[in-house]
Amino acid sequence: MNPNLQDRLAIGALVEDWALARDSGDWEKLRATAHPGATMTTTWFDGGFEEFVAACQASWRRGSRSQHLLGGTSAEINGERALAQTRMSILVRASLDGVEVDAICHGRFFDRMEKREGNWRIGKRSVIYEKDRLDPVDPSAKLSLDPALLGRFPEGYRHLAYLQTRNGTQVNPNLPTARGEPLEKLLREAKAWLGAAL
Repeated sequence: MNPNLQDRLAIGALVEDWALARDSGDWEKLRATAHPGATMTTTWFDGGFEEFVAACQASWRRGSRSQHLLGGTSAEINGERALAQTRMSILVRASLDGVEVDAICHGRFFDRMEKREGNWRIGKRSVIYEKDRLDPVDPSAKLSLDPALLGRFPEGYRHLAYLQTRNGTQVNPNLPTARGEPLEKLLREAKAWLGAAL
């Protein structure tokens, strides 16, 4: 098989392993998707991958559940480094002011991947948030959102951030969305990293 195709298949499979392990609570398999020293940045977390797994475990014990649905993965490979972008949707069910709601956010996983000792793993994961929505599980239920709080967050993830903030999570209001400087900065730095591959 063409080596480039082998690498692309391995990267795509790794992204799929991450999502299933994360959503099913398979923490050892989740750890195996990242290299030592890897980092993770989302609305609710920014830090080392091992700490991310620990935070996921704590959330799981509290009954929190989320799902990550994946589309296709496109990888730009340069030697032992790659930039992988994956279409994804995040689904979160939670309570908001006593109303059970579903938050859905669409966007892209943006991964810096490295091949070490023959194995591709995540070195740094960022998320690009493109659009979201918030709906009551019961269609007859009524939601009343605080427009000032909603307006603190960018269009790409404001409803997800609203839900997380109201439930006690500190959310970064400057993450990459479909356009704007945070996205341009992410892409610029990632391209420089990929181009510096030995």
